[in-house]
Amino acid sequence: MAIKHVSDQNFAEETSKGLVLVDFWAPWCGPCKMIAPVLEEIDGEMEEKVQIVKLDVDENQETAGKFGVMSIPTLLMFKDGNVVDQVVGFQPKEALADLINKHA
Repeated sequence: MAIKHVSDQNFAEETSKGLVLVDFWAPWCGPCKMIAPVLEEIDGEMEEKVQIVKLDVDENQETAGKFGVMSIPTLLMFKDGNVVDQVVGFQPKEALADLINKHA
């Protein structure tokens, strides 16, 4: 499954079922650009365990505000609609894989 871009309008629906890793990002953010290929790799390797979605904080400030996102990239792990984990800043692939496996 490819990484999906979500918005304020469909965020709740897209994070309501199963394990979903949300990348809160912005196009101008350097660390966000660094983590993007890592997320692509993980999506290809772990797609049966987790859905990865991206939310542009500049275009979707309501959702970013609701979850208190102050720094980007912020990654929130949702399980059946509830936040179960959070990491802020660039993370290496191994750390993200461990995060997913902890909740899978």
